Amino acid sequence: MDSGKQHLMKFNRRWQMFAYVEAMLYTIGFGLFTYFLASSLLIGSLAFAVSLLLLLLIKHPWSQNLKATSSYIDAHVAEASFSTGLLLEPEENLSSLARLQRYKVSNELKERLGTITPPNKLRQATLVLLALSILGFAVSKLELFNRVNTSLDFNSNSEHIQFVATDSVSNETITPKITEQVITVSYPSYTRERTKNITESNIKAVINSRISWVLKFDNLVSSVSMDRMGETIPLQQVDNSYKISQSLIESGFYSFKFRNEAGLEFTSNLFSLEAIPDNPPELEITGLEQYTYFDFSETKKIQLQSTITDDYGIDEAYIIATVSKGSGESVKFREEKLYFNETIKKGQSSLIVTKNINLDALKMKVGDELYFYIEAFDEKEPKRNVTRSETYFAVIKDTVTDEFAVEGTLGVDQMPDYFRSQRQLIIDTEKLIKDKPSITVKDFKFRSNELGFDQKALRLKYGQFMGDESEMEEAPIGIETDEASEDHDHTEDQENILKEYSHDHDGDNEHNLVAAQEADEAEDPLHDYLHNHDDPEESTLFEESLKTKLRKALSIMWDAELYLRLYEPEKSLPFQYDALKLIQEIKNSARIYVHRIGFDPPPIKEESRLTGSIKDIDNFRKTQDLDVVHPFKSMEIAISRLEVLIQQQDVFKENDKIIFTAAGNELGRLAIEIPGKYLRILQGLKNIENSTERTIDNYKIVQKGLWSALPKAKEIPGARKVYTDEINSLFLKQLETYD
Repeated sequence: MDSGKQHLMKFNRRWQMFAYVEAMLYTIGFGLFTYFLASSLLIGSLAFAVSLLLLLLIKHPWSQNLKATSSYIDAHVAEASFSTGLLLEPEENLSSLARLQRYKVSNELKERLGTITPPNKLRQATLVLLALSILGFAVSKLELFNRVNTSLDFNSNSEHIQFVATDSVSNETITPKITEQVITVSYPSYTRERTKNITESNIKAVINSRISWVLKFDNLVSSVSMDRMGETIPLQQVDNSYKISQSLIESGFYSFKFRNEAGLEFTSNLFSLEAIPDNPPELEITGLEQYTYFDFSETKKIQLQSTITDDYGIDEAYIIATVSKGSGESVKFREEKLYFNETIKKGQSSLIVTKNINLDALKMKVGDELYFYIEAFDEKEPKRNVTRSETYFAVIKDTVTDEFAVEGTLGVDQMPDYFRSQRQLIIDTEKLIKDKPSITVKDFKFRSNELGFDQKALRLKYGQFMGDESEMEEAPIGIETDEASEDHDHTEDQENILKEYSHDHDGDNEHNLVAAQEADEAEDPLHDYLHNHDDPEESTLFEESLKTKLRKALSIMWDAELYLRLYEPEKSLPFQYDALKLIQEIKNSARIYVHRIGFDPPPIKEESRLTGSIKDIDNFRKTQDLDVVHPFKSMEIAISRLEVLIQQQDVFKENDKIIFTAAGNELGRLAIEIPGKYLRILQGLKNIENSTERTIDNYKIVQKGLWSALPKAKEIPGARKVYTDEINSLFLKQLETYD
């Protein structure tokens, strides 16, 4: 039985081997085809390796397992009786009948598996290998690929610049050739790039690079010049060579022209000059929110971390921080320059910088705001590139003062100024707690009791504003009720334990904390809008939600006063903060707004209303003639003229040179950013101008290129003329008849 399983494993390994061989045949054929096309053993080997890897990843022959092999044998070997899977099960897990069947299947597979071939496509893979090899060999021998390259590229693979005569009559004249050509690119010093000698005439270099050309000819020439975007620049003759040096300020095109001793003019192909811009530094700030808020009691520090990168090197980076103090017309700004913890070395292309911004060190107080951003400079010359990050904000929250703002309307703040005194109570309480170790017990209790009285006075003020009346106002001054007389006599018999620590604020004159306002009501401008005091729940300008908040604040003030009276200011302080928060919310919510100032329409005549008459109403119509600017008009004319020349309806005329020159100038403006994209089309236009290649094939190539270079016109809505035959017209009339 074990031998049957071993035969099954051998069959599975043969199946995997066939899959690997099949993949090898396919990739060998592709590698040979690539080798013949590129004529390079390295490229062919690389194509073979890459294609083999991809094909193995697609087929993954290593995933072929014994379970799939067992299913295949059950489907193709009748003697297996669909019991091959028993060979994969442990013998102790099988019943007696299953063991007997397993023994039978094992003997059958010993004889049958040697005659069965695993499924494969080796024949198909061999045919593909032969087909690709023959095709690649034929393409290589016939040089079809080289011809395609030559037809698609005006510039030959020759190392030197090639010249052609501009006059077709001079075809028999011997054209001077360049024997030595040196192109030198000197990069700006801040890039730290070495000077390079290149052989490619299409040049790409960093902006502000210095490019020099040195040309030597095999025959004498009278003058040599460079044509750079319509500007003719003569070359300087030094001994037997001609030299010129130009700064690469912007992208463009150039070509060379020269005259021989006979006065015939020769011109070269068109080449591109591509100025690679020096990009500004890139900034990335990580782990910091756009807005950061701090409470006054918090540690007011900001952990700033930034990554700065540049293509050629960083020159300088720092933080610009602006502190804003005050509000409205009294706002003041102070700007500071902060440097990072790390020292920035000039020329680094990438660095990570950090900074701990301490708001206390910037002398910021409650309500102040901090605006900061990062500026980074690179080493570009003569003017550095600069990058500025987004602005980040840090604010110390002020729980006392909020700016009053009304959007588009006028407002009246009906809250009195004494609402802000709760903050002063908090400050005095905190100062008392701080001074407790350094003052006497008597002084401590005296100050705590005084603060309790101030808290009570503030509570009574708020109670009056809510509509609550003072207890002492219920009876006339100087007249005591029986209950009050009894309390008075009882009080005299007791010793006042607070007498030596406090003034007599809690005596008979307590009702004077809330001054009588009967005399002032006539002068109060809001008196007519207030409810009367008959109903305490209704004597307020507040809505129900604000009354609830104010009553909650009064209740909290009771607790704050209690602990101050008990000489425990530490327990009173949380209640004072809660009361301050509620008071501030009420102050910012309770506003009286006046009517919005807006547009008042003119009155409508009553006799013309609802009549439906539009006699005096005219439609507004404006007519204006605009001159449509065609920025690529010459290109459109050149396309039309090329169509005539392609159809051989006319011959090339001297006036056509003006058309193609103007089209080349318009195309050149489009090609400034990407010179290589339109180089072939510009070269074709130049060949047409110079009469070096006025053929139908060149006409077609240039026309197609001009079409593709034209920007897409914006669709303008308007009426269009469409063809309508007689049947459609009759059909439309019939529809109108029955409409």
